[in-house]
Amino acid sequence: MKHSRPTVADLLSMKGERQLTMLRVVTLEEAEAAEKAGIDLVSVPPALLGPEFREVAPSVFAFPGLEYGDYVTAEEYLRAAFKAMRAGGDAVYCAAGLSTVRRLREEGIPVCGHVGLIPSKATWTGGFRAVGKTATSALGIWRQVRALEDAGAFAAEIEVVPGEVAAAISKRTSLLMLSMGAGTGCDAQYLFADDVLGQNRGHYPRHAKVYRNFAAEFDRLQQERIAAFREYAEDVRSGAYPEKAHMVGIAPEELEVFLAKIE
Repeated sequence: MKHSRPTVADLLSMKGERQLTMLRVVTLEEAEAAEKAGIDLVSVPPALLGPEFREVAPSVFAFPGLEYGDYVTAEEYLRAAFKAMRAGGDAVYCAAGLSTVRRLREEGIPVCGHVGLIPSKATWTGGFRAVGKTATSALGIWRQVRALEDAGAFAAEIEVVPGEVAAAISKRTSLLMLSMGAGTGCDAQYLFADDVLGQNRGHYPRHAKVYRNFAAEFDRLQQERIAAFREYAEDVRSGAYPEKAHMVGIAPEELEVFLAKIE
């Protein structure tokens, strides 16, 4: 049985002790499954938070993502962060500039930053490809981590970075480092539930590991859906539906009175 939900202080005290598990979940069903499976951390869209979320996932530490571009000023980020925290979030993901991270921290909001491959800013690092494969690039990631530390972040997602680089950085920073395709030398392993469940029909990133084939099951269910709709339509046309059991009855004497009155 899981313990109560960890705090930021609890997570930081576990740095270097064991690998934490983290998933991106986007539905209440996925959140409940993460809770029951013993997942430590989840990233969620802010709209998923609320009483229902905490009812099904009371003990997972949740990072609502303040998506880059949905907010512009630090005040907009701050307002969204307070709303997410009140709705059941434990910390916020924020890929905005350091001044915004600093502003959030000034108000006591725990912030998780992002280094390495940052999808919303990938044009600066050559697109959707690994970052940190040269000494110069790796040093750039190290400087980003130090800057996030100085701005007051407590954690950072590090994405698609050589494992050796990520491990060296994680060992030298106080930040909780969340590895997405950055090896086992960080503090947590992070994957998307969509990838774990095999829900995608397109490209899977190199770091993803597929544990189920939900896409095939969805295809099977779609064929069953079409077949059921077709059978229903055929029953309507043939008169097989509705049957007597599907309709409300009326006593014969009541029907007789009714018909007499409308003649």
